[in-house]
Amino acid sequence: MSVDRDHVLAEAAALLTRKATASMDEIAKAAGISRATLHRHFAGRDALVRALEDLGIEQFERALDEARTEEGDAAEALRRLIAATEPVAGIMAFLYTENQLYEAGLNEGWNRLDARVTALFQRGQEEGAFRLELSPAWLTEALYGLIGAGAWAVQDGRVAAKDRTRMVAELLLGGAQRRMKQ
Repeated sequence: MSVDRDHVLAEAAALLTRKATASMDEIAKAAGISRATLHRHFAGRDALVRALEDLGIEQFERALDEARTEEGDAAEALRRLIAATEPVAGIMAFLYTENQLYEAGLNEGWNRLDARVTALFQRGQEEGAFRLELSPAWLTEALYGLIGAGAWAVQDGRVAAKDRTRMVAELLLGGAQRRMKQ
């Protein structure tokens, strides 16, 4: 039986976003394969998490491309980005809190993501749309955190999936937007 690696990663991501402590046995079961087959593809949990990290980075980069963050008003570009992250929100939530990824050194892909998102916030500050006292690096971290929180809230049934994008955007922009003194 041929095993589709992408299918295994998708099932692992779906399970781990719901249960970050899932065992390799549970991951194999979710993917519909044996534990031995899972271990033939991924030497252990570390290798699986690293493969998920690569997948999450790739998917987030596609969301950035789809959102065309270099185009138009920065606040609207941010709204487009939040909407484009909908399919990858769960895996990003898992990766954002997976300590193992930070212990072994940072994947260069995170630097690429950070640079692109930070550039969007810098552009928004230059346009006068975003608050200057909040660093672009902090706004980037806040975005990642809210994407993850939105994914968990939807997963737990506390927020309707159709409301996630709006709620994340409104909370982030409500705190990030520059207000003119009256």
